[in-house]
Amino acid sequence: MKKAILYLQDGKSFIGKSLATTSETAGEVVFNTSMSGYQEVLTDPSYAGQIVVMTYPLIGNYGINSEDIESKKIHVKAFVVKEFCRHHSNFRATKSLIDYLNENKIMAVEGVDTRALTRHLRLFGAMKGLISTEDFDPQSLAEKMKAVPDMVGYDWVKSVTTQEKYVWPAQGTMHFRVAAIDCGIKFNILRILASLGCEIHVFPATASLKEILSINPDGLFLSNGPGDPAVVTYVIETVQQALGKVPVFGICLGHQILGLALGGSTYKLKFGHHGANHPVLDMPANRIGITSQNHGFCVDLKSLNSADVEITHVNLNDHTVEGLRHKKFPMFSIQYHPESAPGPEDAQYLFRQFIEMMELHKRGT
Repeated sequence: MKKAILYLQDGKSFIGKSLATTSETAGEVVFNTSMSGYQEVLTDPSYAGQIVVMTYPLIGNYGINSEDIESKKIHVKAFVVKEFCRHHSNFRATKSLIDYLNENKIMAVEGVDTRALTRHLRLFGAMKGLISTEDFDPQSLAEKMKAVPDMVGYDWVKSVTTQEKYVWPAQGTMHFRVAAIDCGIKFNILRILASLGCEIHVFPATASLKEILSINPDGLFLSNGPGDPAVVTYVIETVQQALGKVPVFGICLGHQILGLALGGSTYKLKFGHHGANHPVLDMPANRIGITSQNHGFCVDLKSLNSADVEITHVNLNDHTVEGLRHKKFPMFSIQYHPESAPGPEDAQYLFRQFIEMMELHKRGT
């Protein structure tokens, strides 16, 4: 282990110890309040460009397995915790979290006062940070920070989207063909859609509507992903062209993109929603669900045309928009993650709503 510094954009710094991977890395620093699910967090493409701080003090107690990954690689820039567990225990585990991070050359820092760090981020907002095991000079670190891209205005989607179209087969009989625009799609979304009889054709984020419609899809899915939705103009334009042509379901970044395609605007949240315990009100059903969330941007409620768009879900912590649907066309979107992974499964019924929407559209009703 080697001494490491986490230097924040506002000049605040925190000292810890780095595991085997040393040197420097940088990104936006955010905190996640989940007590478990660290493997899913690490492999969630929505965390591209970010340093993740876990608020739960002991991380790694059940190790790593080969089944709970949400993409093909780790996407976080670095992982910061109070303490890493040295002796994991779980019948599914194949290796330790420490080994997993070291094998993937991800900077992992422990010994940081994560309570103080989380409080600082809550008070002053998520901000850029730089972790170094070589340079501890504040002036030098501040100068290096200038080269770190801001989350606002930077396109992270192109760094995580698939380069080639691929097909995720349905489980059992195929009932629906779904076109998915991959902005950083999580595997559990694909698993759930497949379990409901969907054959998913996953397209690069740069795919044209002509390419997407060439497979004659029953529905269009807009995936989660990292960064600022307003700069992903190529996907926004594709979705605008698709309005009224095919049923649409969006999750997380896909929700924000649908909001933008419908004429709305987005803004950056102070410190975002990152965790598995966010209460959300489903207004049409008049019920509350505990949800898994990971986003730093939000659709502006006031920017949406109420004549065309209806708000369906609201975050009960800060009353931000968590869901919307079009009043005329078959399309809806959700800001949070109904597929969980990690987190509660309260909202998985939303996938069945997508299935019902596609079924009605096929019938012409």
